[in-house]
Amino acid sequence: MIDFRYHVVSLISVFLALAVGIALGAGPLKETIGDTLTGQVQQLRSEKDDLRTQLDGANGDLADATTYIDATAGRMLPGSLPGRRVAVVLLGDVPAKQHGAIDDRLGQAGATVSAEVTLGASWTDPGQRSYRQALVSQMLPHLQIAPDAAASAEEQLATALVEGLVQSDPADPDKLSDDAHDVLDILSSKSAGTPLIAVKKEVAAPADAVVVIAVPTEASTGQTQASPAPSTETVAAQLAVVVAAQRYSTGAVLADGPRGSDSLTDAVLSDDTLSDTVTTVSSTDEVPGQVSVPLALAARIAAVNGHYGFGSDETPLPPPAELQPINRVPSSDQGVTVPPTSKPTPTHGSKG
Repeated sequence: MIDFRYHVVSLISVFLALAVGIALGAGPLKETIGDTLTGQVQQLRSEKDDLRTQLDGANGDLADATTYIDATAGRMLPGSLPGRRVAVVLLGDVPAKQHGAIDDRLGQAGATVSAEVTLGASWTDPGQRSYRQALVSQMLPHLQIAPDAAASAEEQLATALVEGLVQSDPADPDKLSDDAHDVLDILSSKSAGTPLIAVKKEVAAPADAVVVIAVPTEASTGQTQASPAPSTETVAAQLAVVVAAQRYSTGAVLADGPRGSDSLTDAVLSDDTLSDTVTTVSSTDEVPGQVSVPLALAARIAAVNGHYGFGSDETPLPPPAELQPINRVPSSDQGVTVPPTSKPTPTHGSKG
């Protein structure tokens, strides 16, 4: 059994060791320890300065590349979407700077933004499922093409939304149909206090094509944090909008944020059927992605599917596509000629 003398000896040993350490530190080892610490601090300071210089250089190169791409867009984009009307669907709280820049690029390509709608939280809120189902039954009589009877409520809602954006008046191809107006009114109604969409301004003309802009799930440049990762149900509902946009318009593009495990682009690329039919552009929070959106949409209208960006399974630049202006003139048979709302099975481009 350990007695009191053992503890006394242990304490004396500790104090002796401390005394020796202090004596050495203040005496013969003082200069050695001080020189070592000073050298380490100077080395760390030098490494920090080198890293700062490298970062400044990389930022300068990035700024130069962005300036170059921005200038090049002035030659690449004009005429790539001649006379097209494009509806923009925001899948949630997309940064205004991002979707505003995409709108500008569409205009630079010769397109007109015919509508801008934002999906509200009620679009995917599990507690609003019964409410959404009730709205579906109200909208079905107003749809030109009824959704599949086996489709989920979210898929039916997506069909209704896209038809509400692209359905033209039988007597005037430049005017949105009354049924389409009714659909948009039902989706944006505040009568129950839970509108499913917010419409920026009244939609007057039907769209030819659709750009769906996703909410970035990875932190973008200038953001302090990323948006919360969406649930599986939310991802399915958002992808349903992208699929309907492609199915019921002449072409659609998913304009996504940075790549990440929770991004819609990754969800598309992980599904063979979606990756073969849905066109994606990632990192549209940055200038290269924003410039690619009109080019990717033009390629998709020309029946070339692809995935564009700098991540895995993506190509940096969409292929060139020459589209002719749409001729919306009266037809001797049906009174008008309107752009098709569906298209045959496309010839797919490379996925990467």
